Amino acid sequence: MNDLEYLDRAEALLRAVEQGCDTLNESTDADLDNQRVGGMVTITFANRSQIVVNLQKPLHEVWLAARDGGYHFVWREQAWYDTKSGAEFFATLSRCASDQSGMALAFRPSS
Repeated sequence: MNDLEYLDRAEALLRAVEQGCDTLNESTDADLDNQRVGGMVTITFANRSQIVVNLQKPLHEVWLAARDGGYHFVWREQAWYDTKSGAEFFATLSRCASDQSGMALAFRPSS
């Protein structure tokens, strides 16, 4: 993947995270606050815990930092997968967000 392809896919992921927060705020009592600065989205939960998703452009990766640890995702087979566990990005984000919020939250890629 070249730099332009990486940026297109990574930006789509960040937009999906932002849209997911908006959707969850409309459909649940999650009370998520999301803020984007450049290539980073910070999600703050009602309990003040945070999840940070940021782009690692030189590595062509997307990193996710949550209360339970850090994850590095690479693009393959039409999705972002963790370099260690092989877990898909939105499944990992949903699990971490559910753990930190105390309620079931589901993030999905943009359609």
